[in-house]
Order: sequence, then C-alpha cells, then structure tokens
Amino acid sequence: MKRAISHPQPFTLRVTDDAIADLDVRLALTRFPDQPALPAWTTGTDLAWMRKLVDYWRTAFDWRAQEARLNAFDNFTVDIGPHTLHFLHAAGQGPAPFPLVLSHGWPGSVFEFLQLIPRLTDPARFGGDPADAFTVVAPSLPGYGLSFKAGAPRVPVEGMADLFAALMTDVLGYTRFGAQGGDWGASVSACLGHAYPDKVAGIHLNMLPLPRDPHAFDAPTAQERAYLDAVHLWLKQETGYSTIQGTRPQTLAYALTDSPAGLAAWIAEKFRAWSDCGGDIDACFSHDELLSHIGLYWFTGSINASFWPYYARHQGEWPFPPAGGVKVPTGYAAFPAEIVRPPRALAERTFTDIQRWTEMPHGGHFAALEQPDALAHDIRAFFRPLRV
Repeated sequence: MKRAISHPQPFTLRVTDDAIADLDVRLALTRFPDQPALPAWTTGTDLAWMRKLVDYWRTAFDWRAQEARLNAFDNFTVDIGPHTLHFLHAAGQGPAPFPLVLSHGWPGSVFEFLQLIPRLTDPARFGGDPADAFTVVAPSLPGYGLSFKAGAPRVPVEGMADLFAALMTDVLGYTRFGAQGGDWGASVSACLGHAYPDKVAGIHLNMLPLPRDPHAFDAPTAQERAYLDAVHLWLKQETGYSTIQGTRPQTLAYALTDSPAGLAAWIAEKFRAWSDCGGDIDACFSHDELLSHIGLYWFTGSINASFWPYYARHQGEWPFPPAGGVKVPTGYAAFPAEIVRPPRALAERTFTDIQRWTEMPHGGHFAALEQPDALAHDIRAFFRPLRV
C-alpha cells in the first residue's frame, strides 16, 4: 500500500525559553556520583571532566548559537505515512550537482554534517572541482532529534532505508542518487543499496556494517587475526551500552530523559571512546560541538526512540543485507580509530562491487566531525565516475 505523503514544510529550530530555563534548573541541581580511585575514564565518564562540562553547559553554552548554525541551512519536515521526517536540503553549487543522502548514526545527529555539507555542495570554495558538487539531503533518522514524535511507530534500520528512498524519490523527485553514512547511517546506506539498486548509483561508507563474528575465518591470516582480536576486545569491553539499549531501553530512558547530566555522560563517553582523540576528548571535540548533539536529544526528548535500532537488532534477525546482498558500487573510507575495521576480504562477502577502499591517516567513528576535509575528498572521488 502506498503511503500518504505530505508536501515538505519549511522548518526553523526554536526551543522555547521555558525549556531552556528548565534545563538550567536541572543542571544547577545535578547530584554527582563518586568515582573509584582508578585512572580517569577507566570505569566510564570521568567525574572531574563531567563537572566541567555541566558547569560550561549551565554558565557558558549558547544553545541559540547552535540553533542558528542549523537554521543557516534549509530545513524541512515532511510526513510519510505516520512518520514525520526532518531533513536538511542543501543545493549544490556546480554545473550538475548529484543528489546525495547523508545518514548519521547514534549518538550523533545532523549537527555532525554542518562542516561536511558545504564541502560537498560547494567544492570550489574548498579548492575542489565544481563538477564534483552534490545536492545534499541530510535527514534526522526516524525517532532521532527533529524526526521524533512521541508515540509514533518505531522504525528499524530497513524501515529507515525505505523512508529515505521515499524522501529522495517520491518527495524530492530524484530518480537516481547516492548514499553515504557511518554508524547506523552506514547500515541505512547499505540497505538502500540492497533494496533500491535501480535508484542508488552507489554507496560510500565510513563504517562497514558487518556482523562482528569472532569465528568469521577458519584459518585467519595475520591481518584477519588482528581483526578477530579487535572484535573479541570490542565484545568484551565495549558492548555494555548496546546490550542495555537492545534489551531494556525503556528502563534506561527514564534516567536519561530526566537528568541532563546523565544524558551528557552517556553520550560523551562514546564520543571519547570511538574517536581518534588519544584519550583526550577535548582534543577532538569542543564542548559546544558535544552539547549541540546532547542538547538536541535533550530538548526533543528523543533518547528512548533513538535506542530502537539496537532493540530491533537484539530482538530479531541481523538487519543488514545478506552475504552478496549489496551489488551497487561501494566505497569505504577506513579511519584508523573506527570501532572495528574488517579486512577487505570479509567486506567483499557482503559488498560485491567495492570500487574504492581508502586507508585514512587520521580520524575515527565521527569522521564528518573529526576529518571533514578528508571525508569530503573521498566521497567526491568515489562518486566522480558514477555521476553519468
């Protein structure tokens, strides 16, 4: 059955003064926990660092400035069936801009893309070729941030891909487009390539959405053994967040929806652990950058819905394309501090037409924030032969 689709409506982000005042009160009343006598960050978000972040959030952070950054782009909302999607739509500056849908992940948001988008829409401004320009569509994932509506049906990854395909084709009229993403956005992009090969010219990923199987190879090479060791460490040390978000998200959501400090600690720890910051989160991200994402989750009350892809994955089948399932041209930017980096031989079991594989010198999971120039360059280079 074809879903009812509304006409896109211009959107301006403007949180109420009352909501900002309420946040200020909650921050002022923060009750901090103690911390064991171990090195900072050993057991989670460091207490001293959190005190500084909360103080900055309460006394110095300018949410209105972050709203202005987002509102500098053309924002829209559209209803597709029971879902309301928010998206940025940035026109390309070149002779033939190519449509590209950018998909973020968790715990990110469209704020991740505010440095990347101009590098894609107007490459000449950054020393590139205007012929490489894209028209960029950057939706908030369904259930995330400005695409959240209380009580709306939850959407798994495959459903997100269906909604983004409808956005690109039925709403915006693009008959052929590219897709790019990391984290859940990589999974959405992979599902787009799998389900809509007639519309998707190619996909570019900065994370490979593959099952983290510690038994992926029968007789692993040295490179494959290193990958399996990384998977083992990841499964042992780094998946607690995923397990609780995938099994008891509602319970966790009470704390994170009620306490801004709790929400900030939960999110900031991931920005530190998954980035190429060498253990110093402030070396990669300013407080303003972190709080733009955290604030968006806070003001929209969307943290519970943002857990849904984890719950859907834990409670059902692996949601990503099957072996050999993605046949469209694929590019991969391998940032050195990404969560795990599968070897190409494993990636080729799912992605059968890998046309570009770039080993990046610096950067991690949040590539659009950490290395926007390098990521933009790789995206432009990958799609260059696919525009015809």
